[in-house]
Amino acid sequence: MYRPFIACLCSFAFSLTFTGQLLAQEKPDFLRQMQLEAVENKAADWVHWGDNPSQFSSWTNHSNRLIPVYTYGLSLDSVIGEHSVYRCEEKLKAIYGKVPEMTLNSNAEYFDQTDIYYLQKNLMEFGGSKKNIILIIFDGMDWQTSQAAAIYRHKRVVYTKGRGTGLSFLDYGVDNGVSDYGFIVTSAHNNGTKTDVNAQVVTNQRSGKTGGYSWEFGGSYPWSKAPSVSYLLGKKNDLPHIFADSASSASSMTSGIKTYNSSINLDADGNQVETIARRMQENGFSVGIVTNVPIPHATPACAYANNVSRNDYQDITRDMVGLPSISHRDNPLPGMDVLIGCGWGETRSDARATQGVNYVPGNKFIAAADMKKIDVETGGKYVVAQRTAGKEGSRVLDAGVENAISGQHRLFGFFGAKGGHLPYQTADGNYDPTRGVSKADKYKPEEIRENPTLAEMTSAALKVLATNERGFWLMIEAGDVDWANHNNNIDDSIGAVFSGEAAFDAVTKWVEKNSNWEETAVILTADHGHMLILDDPEALTGPVSNEQCPISKVQ
Repeated sequence: MYRPFIACLCSFAFSLTFTGQLLAQEKPDFLRQMQLEAVENKAADWVHWGDNPSQFSSWTNHSNRLIPVYTYGLSLDSVIGEHSVYRCEEKLKAIYGKVPEMTLNSNAEYFDQTDIYYLQKNLMEFGGSKKNIILIIFDGMDWQTSQAAAIYRHKRVVYTKGRGTGLSFLDYGVDNGVSDYGFIVTSAHNNGTKTDVNAQVVTNQRSGKTGGYSWEFGGSYPWSKAPSVSYLLGKKNDLPHIFADSASSASSMTSGIKTYNSSINLDADGNQVETIARRMQENGFSVGIVTNVPIPHATPACAYANNVSRNDYQDITRDMVGLPSISHRDNPLPGMDVLIGCGWGETRSDARATQGVNYVPGNKFIAAADMKKIDVETGGKYVVAQRTAGKEGSRVLDAGVENAISGQHRLFGFFGAKGGHLPYQTADGNYDPTRGVSKADKYKPEEIRENPTLAEMTSAALKVLATNERGFWLMIEAGDVDWANHNNNIDDSIGAVFSGEAAFDAVTKWVEKNSNWEETAVILTADHGHMLILDDPEALTGPVSNEQCPISKVQ
C-alpha cells in the first residue's frame, strides 16, 4: 500500500523541482493504441467486426441491422407501431413487389426506409406547416456506432438499449417534446443488377438476391443481440435477405422506392424517379447538399440525380449542377442551389470502364470544362469556392457565401484532402488516424488548414438557402462514418460521429436563432449499418489507474 503513495510523492517532488509547479501531463491516446493493437494482433477481447468473435476483422461491408431515426419538429406516429408497413401484406407488396419470406411481422415496431421520403413529402404537400426540411444522414452509423461514441465521450457505459443519451442528437429536444425516435429496415430491393452506363439501361431486371427483414434472425430492435449475425450479413443461404448499399438506401429516402444496389433514383426495372428535392424545387423551394466526401458519391447523388450506376461520377455531378448529362441529355435538370462537398484534387486519366465513353480525363468528379461552365466568372450560375493554396478553407467558403448572397447566385463549394474527403477527425479531436484494415491516412498541416469542417459547410449552406423566403430542403451527409466503419477503425468512426454531431449542432443553433420547430423539421438517420460488436463496452471508458494520488493528501 505504500508504493503507490511513494511513487506519487516522488513524481510530485520531481515536477516541483523541474518547473516550480505541477506540470499537466499529456494523456496518452488510449483508443488509438487499442485500435492499432487490435489490427496488429488480428484479435481483441473488447471488440470485433463481423460474425467471427475470434477475429478482430471478419467483415468490412454493410449489414442489415435496424437503424435509428431521430426527428425534431416532426412526429413518427404515422409510421411506427400499428402503422408500420411491416405489419401489412399490401404495403410490403407495394415496396418490395412481393411479401418477402419471414418479413411480415404483426408486432413490428420498426418502419421502412422509404417512409423517410413520405414523411418529407407529406410535410411539403399537406398542412403547409413546415417551411424548411433538413435531412441529416450519418452514412453507415448504426445504433452500436453511436453507443460507442457516447461511451468514449463520457467514460462510462451511458446506455445499453433504447434511444440513448450522451450525444447532442440523442439528447436534443427530448425534455420538451421537440424530438421523436424510431428505427427502420434498410434492406434493398435486390442486388446483382447489371447496367449499361452509356445507354443508361438496366440489362437484367430484378436479378440477384432480394431484400426483406426477419426479426427472428435479426432481432426486433437495433440493440437486440441478433440470433444470427450471419443473417444480418446476407450469409444465411436459406434466407438471404440482402443489405443495402448507400445508393439504393439513399434512393429510398429521397424517392420513396426500394431499388437495386448501385441505383441512383431508378426503380428496380430501370425507370427514373423524381426526388423530394426536385419536387420541392418545382414548388419554389431552394435545395442544397453538404457532404464531407466527394460531391457525386452515392448518398448526395441520390438527393437530385438519376443514373443507372453510382460510379458515373461526372454525369451525376452534371445533373446536380444543371448541365446536360448522359441521363438528361436534351432536358438537363435545373441544378441545385447549393452544393458543398469534396473531391478536389482527385484526378484520373481514364475511368471509361465505370463512367462511360464520355468520361473526361482530369478530376474524376467534375470535368474542368464543366467547372468553367457553372462559374459566375465565366457566365455560369454558381459562385465557386474551392480549396486554395495558402488560404484557410473556412475563409474561402465564407467569401463564397458572401458573394453568392450579395449577387443572388448559387454556391458551389469544392474541397477535400487526399482521397477526396475532409481530413478524418479521430476520437480525441486530432487529425492523426492510425491503421484500420488498410493503411492510415496522414495529413499535411495545409490539408487541415485549407479545408473547412462539416459544421462550417453546414452553416454556409444554411446562410445561402435561407435567403429564399419560400423555404428550403437540405441534405447533410457525414459520410466519413461509413468510410471509417468499412476500415474497421473505431477511432476514426467515433471521431466521424463527433464531426457529424457538430454539424447537427450547427443546424439546431440556426433553427433557434433564425427559425423555430413549428416551421422547420429535421430528420437524422443513417442509410445502413455495419457489424461492429463491442464485446466489452467498458474498454471504451479508458484505462483506470490504481495508483492515483490526490494532491490534497500530499503534504
